[in-house]
Amino acid sequence: MVQKISAVIFDMDGVMVDNNLYHKRAWELFVQQHGFNLPEIELKEHVYGKINRDILLYLFGEDITDADIIKYANEKERFYQSIYSDYIKPTKGLIEFLNLLHSQNIPIAVATSAPPTNVGFVLSSLGVEKYFQIIVDDTDVKKGKPDPEIYLTTAKKLNMNPSDCVVFEDSLSGVQSAINAGMKVVAITTTHTKAELSNANLVIDDFSKLDINSLINL
Repeated sequence: MVQKISAVIFDMDGVMVDNNLYHKRAWELFVQQHGFNLPEIELKEHVYGKINRDILLYLFGEDITDADIIKYANEKERFYQSIYSDYIKPTKGLIEFLNLLHSQNIPIAVATSAPPTNVGFVLSSLGVEKYFQIIVDDTDVKKGKPDPEIYLTTAKKLNMNPSDCVVFEDSLSGVQSAINAGMKVVAITTTHTKAELSNANLVIDDFSKLDINSLINL
């Protein structure tokens, strides 16, 4: 049992916002434009929770240049922001839960595979930038989830012991990343079913029924 919660770390896509359908549509537009086919099973295995670099390496192969990775990633994100901007909203209960954590003086961080432009786009659209002491994005790490680098980096920036941190995740690779970092994990069912997320310490549909004791008792 966790005796205290030193910090709470949020993944962004699929956690703070239920936006995977918009990422999926953006990738569909991207792959159509470039002549690829990406069925749902490949999206789940190679896209959800992955960093753009790994996705583009999967699509184009190891010979893709860094310049092309940047170009293609920016192209995909333009699709994403264009189709999502009119529909973005927080996951049910998120704002109230952030207020609760803030009122208890619990440090809060974002650890996301998203690029900085998307992080700014989502956090500013939701009006939640003020809650987060630390933001770690895909420019801060070299290895994608399920490697624990992103969560270990976040804990280090927070000056916290990983075992005292609780992570909110939605993807299978993200859940495993947090586990590999030695953290407790709460999974949200925006991307996968409860059964698929059974490795997590707790599985929720949204934030509306969460309280501090839910985290302490993980």
